[in-house]
Amino acid sequence: MTTDQFYEHLKNVNATRTKRLECADLILNNPELFKPLMKLIFKENTALSHKAAWVFEFVCAQDLGLLEQHLNDFTTSLMKVKDDSAIRPVAKVCLFLVENNYRQNPCTRDSVLNDDHKEAITEACFNWLITKGKVAPKAYAMTCLYLLGKDFDWIHPELRLVLEKDYAQQSAGYKAKARHIMEALNAKT
Repeated sequence: MTTDQFYEHLKNVNATRTKRLECADLILNNPELFKPLMKLIFKENTALSHKAAWVFEFVCAQDLGLLEQHLNDFTTSLMKVKDDSAIRPVAKVCLFLVENNYRQNPCTRDSVLNDDHKEAITEACFNWLITKGKVAPKAYAMTCLYLLGKDFDWIHPELRLVLEKDYAQQSAGYKAKARHIMEALNAKT
């Protein structure tokens, strides 16, 4: 399948799980399409970016190893994602990466994040957390930042400040996740 044919196929993806899984299976069966999929996510002002991000999340959930050789491109491009519909799945993939990194036995040898990757994810997560946006990326960001704080001492105090500052004016979902993270932060001290 050519990249152009894939883009045509992607136009038919909608928010249903079935369509996203169908397209994710296409990528998993044609891994050469992974890079064009990822590039499309970070292309600004395109109608397919959010659809590419939806599929990207499903692909990475099934095979995080496909992202290994593209970690530099992925992490350096995180701040380019502006569409709320694309931010949520990208934030979820960051969570996959960070959780995998802090497991005792990471799924893949090369998926362990280096300090540059961690710093880029940290920057994006704080950005998602402090800007106006939907709750899901904020919740994923909280968890990522909590875990990344194991390597960077400054993250936990900053995370605590942001959560305390924003807590009162946020939604019930935000508050529930923030309480959970604050309890974990308090247990560490």
